[in-house]
Amino acid sequence: MMKEAIYHRAMSPFVYKYDRETIHIRFHTKRGDIESVDLIWNDPYDWHSEDPAMWNFDPDKPSYWRTYETPMEKIGFDDAYDYWFIAVKPPFRRLRYGFRLNDGQETAVYTEKGWFEEKPLDDTGYYFCVPFINPVDIFHAPSWVKDTVWYQIFPDRFANGDASLNPEGTLPWNSTEPTITNFFGGDFQGVIDHIDHLVELGITGVYFCPIFKATTNHKYDTLDYMEIDPQFGTKEKFKEMVDLLHDNGIKVMLDAVFNHIGYHHPWFQDVVENGPSSEYRDWFYLRDFPVVTEPKPNYDTFAFEKNMPKINTEHPELKAYLLDVARYWVEEFGIDGWRLDVANEVDHAFWRDFRKAVKQANPEAYILGEIWHDSQPWLQGDQFDAVMNYPFTNASLNYFALDRTTASEFRNELTRVEMMNTMNVNEVTFNLIDSHDTPRALTRAKGHKGKFKLLMTSMLTYTGSPCIYYGDEIGLEGEQDPGCRRCMPWDESVEDRNLFRYIQKLIQLRKDHPVLANAGSYRFNLVDDANNAVIIERCSKDETYLVYFNNSDSTSKLSPLGYRGAAYDLLHDRDLESLEIELSPFSAAILKLK
Repeated sequence: MMKEAIYHRAMSPFVYKYDRETIHIRFHTKRGDIESVDLIWNDPYDWHSEDPAMWNFDPDKPSYWRTYETPMEKIGFDDAYDYWFIAVKPPFRRLRYGFRLNDGQETAVYTEKGWFEEKPLDDTGYYFCVPFINPVDIFHAPSWVKDTVWYQIFPDRFANGDASLNPEGTLPWNSTEPTITNFFGGDFQGVIDHIDHLVELGITGVYFCPIFKATTNHKYDTLDYMEIDPQFGTKEKFKEMVDLLHDNGIKVMLDAVFNHIGYHHPWFQDVVENGPSSEYRDWFYLRDFPVVTEPKPNYDTFAFEKNMPKINTEHPELKAYLLDVARYWVEEFGIDGWRLDVANEVDHAFWRDFRKAVKQANPEAYILGEIWHDSQPWLQGDQFDAVMNYPFTNASLNYFALDRTTASEFRNELTRVEMMNTMNVNEVTFNLIDSHDTPRALTRAKGHKGKFKLLMTSMLTYTGSPCIYYGDEIGLEGEQDPGCRRCMPWDESVEDRNLFRYIQKLIQLRKDHPVLANAGSYRFNLVDDANNAVIIERCSKDETYLVYFNNSDSTSKLSPLGYRGAAYDLLHDRDLESLEIELSPFSAAILKLK
């Protein structure tokens, strides 16, 4: 037994309160080392004693802690670990627990105090502890997010519906390649004009890149958090758009940039002009005076971008103002969520107060952080509901688009992604395969539509809340920013309508079959490196689905492990008498077992 490979702590994501009754426990062992794991558990105060005075622990009278032992389930593995899981419902919402491990040759008991040959029952202090399921401590995210399919819009490039709003120098729509400085005049009226496109596709949430007053086409250099940029329209037009989206069953999430502002923001310009005597000097991270931008800024910025000075969210006056901003757009315009730019560089205390402010305005508002790495510190229930799942993005692109990983390496990457966060978080996490910050997925796949369809099929049958970047549904391509921010063409002669219908069908299947979304477990069934193929099983108590992926340039015959019988192929609308099916190169199938 490889005891040195075993590690557990009584904290998230190893153990967490899933709901008011249920505790989830995960356990890691060396891959292939352990045959079975049983959870030893019970309420810490449930003692057996012949003495009626149960609390009188007289050493001369027999008494011991009563325990249950329940098998844990091996839910997955990667190249290093087997992952075990169990959900328990302690009768009085208190829990002490440990683990009995069996490697086929020996058994051992693992507790917070270390290893034992047999479970110690004279003191619960040996064991890991969940003191009490306090409802206020349970992670809660809005349930509607589990059923949402997002669509990300970069406002200047989606549609120009009102030319009278065009900024000076606006170019004719889609007349040239995008640059970091050119404008094409996208606006709210353009979104209103094309809501039917979103509805037809099946979208139920729109995430807008920043809409607030700024100097650039991307608007990440905010000049006024309380005003909409004139190129997009008025507040009245914005409210009209939000209401129309809501009328069509579509939620609205805005992008908030609270890490930095634009260089030309009045606050920063006051510092530039007045130096140490500026009333705003402590609203920024200034190293000395006067303010200089070359050869490097003498103030903290986003990255090393001189036009984006970082703001000090610890300053009381600035913090109060930003929290007012957070409430204002929720209360006055009914937006349903905030996406938070560069969220990992803003202090945790600010985000805790931000959450309180937003949830007071609307308890069901969605709070999404832009964090590209392991995000556990922000996902304890006191800050964000979710983060942008770039680890999923990278795992998916590496396998389906870039041919960097094998099928088993894809399983390893995705299994680690699932284990990074709790199930509560995974169910609402924001899954994407590209965005305004990355090359487009179809471009990463070198224009290969089959590979791109596999990416979309994987994302739209995965746990969480998927997001489609505008234009992906009709085959839009583009390299890294600014290439990925080109205009939506609105020209059927250049749009891939077959691709649109394929993604439309995937979205509809996700809605019609909730087990393909968040109402069932997600497991790897078959991982075939020789044929570069994968089968995923999605299961609930009553239903089982199998999702087949042939990520090779050859026709492959695939059969799942542990299942037999007939099925219906939802993706191709056909009855199947066998689960062994032949898949053409770079294609997928979604089977519902009969």
